Amino acid sequence: MDFPDIRTLLPHSGTMVLLDRVVAADADSLCAEVAIRPDSLFCNADGVGAWVGIEYMAQAIAAHAGYLARLRGAPVKVGFLLGSRRYECSRPNFALGSILRVRIERILQGENGLGSFGCRISAVGAEPSAALATATVTVFQPDNVNHFLEGVSA
Repeated sequence: MDFPDIRTLLPHSGTMVLLDRVVAADADSLCAEVAIRPDSLFCNADGVGAWVGIEYMAQAIAAHAGYLARLRGAPVKVGFLLGSRRYECSRPNFALGSILRVRIERILQGENGLGSFGCRISAVGAEPSAALATATVTVFQPDNVNHFLEGVSA
């Protein structure tokens, strides 16, 4: 199955789109890929720091929300990363030249916009169970982001 260009599923633009493509998606999960290249944002001589994994996970969640919005004919909306639990990574860097699979699966989603997702990063070609990084990520997507932000600044 062909999926839309990931840039059409995210509320990000330019170099802030860190993921390369969606490889699988359904109502409750999504799998995206990212190649670690010398021109990757946050890349240095050792690759990309493992701390960026949480953003890869958050963007995969956002791509899932964008994918579901497109299926409904709705626009892609902004959401917020609220936090993570138990982010664990087996290495300090994602190696230059590696291709990562970022898998997210919805654990729960409230009608108020709060959601929780189980997330896993693995290397393409490795056993899917051999995770490089795992976390539970909590997100929030308000119905009206402008109204929400006005309430925050008041």
